[in-house]
Amino acid sequence: MADERRPSPRQTLRRLLELSRSQWRRIALGTFFLAVGSGMQLAYPQMIRRILDHAVVAGTAGLIDAAAIVMAVMFVIQGLALAGRAYCFSVAGERIVAALRERVYRHIIAQEIAFFDERKTGELTSRLASDASVLQSAVAANVSMGMRNAVAASGGLVLLFFTSPLLTLIMLAVVPPVALGAVVYGRRVSKLARQTQDALASSNEVAEESLAGIRTVRSFAAEEAEAARYDARVEEAFEIARKRSRASAVFMGAATIAGYGAVAVVLWYGGRLVQAGEMSVGALTSFVLYTLVVAFALGALADLWTDFMRAGGAAQRIFELLERSPSIPLRGGLSPERAIGGVALEAVEFAYPTRPDAPVLRGLDLVLRPGERVALVGPSGAGKSTVASLLGRQYDPQGGRITFDGHELTALDPGWLRRQIGVVAQEPVLFSTSIEANIRYGRPDATEAEVKAAARAANAHQFVSAFPDGYQTVVGERGVQLSGGQRQRVAIARALLKDPRLLILDEATSALDAESEHLVVEALERLMEGRTTLVIAHRLSTVKSADRVAVIEDGRIVQIGPHAALVAEDGLYRRLVERQLSA
Repeated sequence: MADERRPSPRQTLRRLLELSRSQWRRIALGTFFLAVGSGMQLAYPQMIRRILDHAVVAGTAGLIDAAAIVMAVMFVIQGLALAGRAYCFSVAGERIVAALRERVYRHIIAQEIAFFDERKTGELTSRLASDASVLQSAVAANVSMGMRNAVAASGGLVLLFFTSPLLTLIMLAVVPPVALGAVVYGRRVSKLARQTQDALASSNEVAEESLAGIRTVRSFAAEEAEAARYDARVEEAFEIARKRSRASAVFMGAATIAGYGAVAVVLWYGGRLVQAGEMSVGALTSFVLYTLVVAFALGALADLWTDFMRAGGAAQRIFELLERSPSIPLRGGLSPERAIGGVALEAVEFAYPTRPDAPVLRGLDLVLRPGERVALVGPSGAGKSTVASLLGRQYDPQGGRITFDGHELTALDPGWLRRQIGVVAQEPVLFSTSIEANIRYGRPDATEAEVKAAARAANAHQFVSAFPDGYQTVVGERGVQLSGGQRQRVAIARALLKDPRLLILDEATSALDAESEHLVVEALERLMEGRTTLVIAHRLSTVKSADRVAVIEDGRIVQIGPHAALVAEDGLYRRLVERQLSA
């Protein structure tokens, strides 16, 4: 089983800090600008204090002018520093999250096929989209704002103590209860944030599923049912978000009342001190300004705390993926210089990981000699396509062994193995790019001449050339802008260009009309020449030309031999043939 541990909050924070290392220069420069800007923010109340205190003293107009000029210069410096800080932290955050998205996608796509059997596409795309977006705001703008407000709050407190220790102690009386509330509130929000992201991922799954199958939805007039299903998931996410908003409102309201209540007390008591001559008007004004700076900074930090808690939930989900190790790696193992194409399955036992209690193959034995064409036939659910999946090592069997040219598949480099295998399926998947790019998919370094030669051999060149854009024609998502026969011929051209040693044809002609089947079968004949071929098919026309026919039933090979010999026997193959002929 793949390793799938959930990282702790401390591990999550450590991983986020590790991501920031690549941008340490920008972060360091941004921190310098932050220090300059925060210094100016904390210094200007002192200028106001000087202006007010000198305003009541005769003959100090020059000092007032000088203080005002200094304050104006400080505001300019603060503005420039603010711009520099915002740019540096924003670009650093964008770069960090872009790199994280790339890592997460690479890690997702490297997982074994069983991983995708257990998860829906919408859930995984949600990690890349919504979770990464939440994390993006945390590591970009929020880190910058958090550091700025932390510096403002701590620096302001130091200057408050310097101005009036007694008033500062009065003001700080509200801090312990607010801090305790922040801890409780933060835990609550983190839990709700994770639930919200889960609910949003669930709604994405529904949208992805219904939009990918829009033709089926339309044919069943099920638009309202799908919309209702999506609405239900979105409403679930909304209800959780509303709970989070309620918790946020209660905490922010309580913190605001406490903070401004402290300011009112400070003004009341400070006014008494000024009246008694124990404090100057300028000192009280600067104290109030520092109090506002600290209050706004603490309020902003509380708001940012909410975002960080949300980001923590999103980060945990992302790092759960990054912590997971695939059970079948992409690389590692033997890479023989030459492949011949001999295959052997010996006593293979297999059940899909999502259904471990439902065995599909039960001690299956099958040998494909180099250059031989073997047809694999049997009733639906007998395990034919499962054999094809095992040969490409999309899964590993639970028992027995599979060899390629005498080497166990587990000892071979999976990438090397898959480069030796070509697959043409009943419904080939084309990507939403040009026809040329789809043909070149298995061999990106192929020349234009080689692409066209493969297309000619696959009987595709004629229809491709008829398109206005020729080989640059975009085929649409999953190749929907091509007919079934056209898609199949592009897939055959792709397999021809790859030049595999082992060819797997999985019901490659079963969904085609007679004319398309004729063109595709002709192309397949060229494709099979000189290659070991496993043909999974129901149609008698496809099976008859095989060197041997293997009949699978209930996960075992029950008959094997040439078509004519098996028809002469009283067995499953003969019944399958008779059933097809009578149909």
